[in-house]
Amino acid sequence: MASNSPSPEGIDVPETPTAGAWGEWNPTEDSARSVRGKHRVLKQRGGLARSSTVLGVGVIAAVGAGGIATAQDRPQVAISMPSLPDLPDLLGGGHASGAAGADTEAPAAAAAQGAGIPGQADGRGHGQADAGEALRHRILQQAESQQEAVETQARADAERTAREAAAQEARTQKEAADKEAETARAAAEKAAAEKAEADRAAEAAATTAAKASAGGGSASGAGTKASGGYSLPTSSYTLTSHYGDSGSMWSSGHHTGLDFAAPTGTPVKAVGGGKVVSAGWSGAYGYRIVLQLDDGTEVWYCHLSSMSVTSGTVGAGETIGRVGATGNVTGAHLHLEVRKGGSTVDPLAWLESKGLSV
Repeated sequence: MASNSPSPEGIDVPETPTAGAWGEWNPTEDSARSVRGKHRVLKQRGGLARSSTVLGVGVIAAVGAGGIATAQDRPQVAISMPSLPDLPDLLGGGHASGAAGADTEAPAAAAAQGAGIPGQADGRGHGQADAGEALRHRILQQAESQQEAVETQARADAERTAREAAAQEARTQKEAADKEAETARAAAEKAAAEKAEADRAAEAAATTAAKASAGGGSASGAGTKASGGYSLPTSSYTLTSHYGDSGSMWSSGHHTGLDFAAPTGTPVKAVGGGKVVSAGWSGAYGYRIVLQLDDGTEVWYCHLSSMSVTSGTVGAGETIGRVGATGNVTGAHLHLEVRKGGSTVDPLAWLESKGLSV
């Protein structure tokens, strides 16, 4: 029975098959049903099927469409495959899908490489090699940049440490120089003070010697009591500074008393009867005793080493303390002041007015 149904794309099927050696075949509904597991069409990712599958589907479609076919004396079927000029592009840029694509591509690539013709596989290999070389180059550049950064930071740290060490060394040297200068200054001040004291002592000694040679000084052995009940303040003395002498040694600019130079511990006596109104430390005067006489005159005994009487009534010639060198002094002596109405008077003149020979 002839069939005028169209054949599948790309398959040529004769319109009237002839009976062959296998006899006549009349398909029924049961015999035309496809056997499970046979002639199954596998869909590929690119939308194409294998050539063997296309052949089987084409034959079954041609026979079923005619309604009857004979297998006896059936001629060989001529099948033409569709031309696929751009098969690698259809399969996703030259990557074949399935075993057939792999079997076709591998020999082609091998043949192209054997013939010395640069093919797609060769180009892809060169592209991968260039990409790998570029990646390696970038990694090396990054490593070199990191190494340079580390070295730069290390140099900066070393320079900063050196600067800090130099600054610390400079500070240490400056502190040492300042300390040495301070020590030298203190030594110079001490030497100047010692020299000034020595000069004052030498001047006092020269003055005493001059007065002694001129008969201006006298010594009293026992502190003879004069008529009227008055006595010299000490014995074995030398007058060194008189009332009204000027100089930088006295805060007021001039001397307000009379100095009796004597060894430390020499007894100090009351010049007249009276009452001790003050006894103790008095700054530049050192240890001081203030004796108030019966007529209200005050007699100050200064620079004492010790005080025998600190309060109460005493008589003329009674020991009330001892010569010393306390307070602002250059040597052991008794500084005697006489005050009337709060003002100082010349002790030498006052003692002579009482009939005492100083």
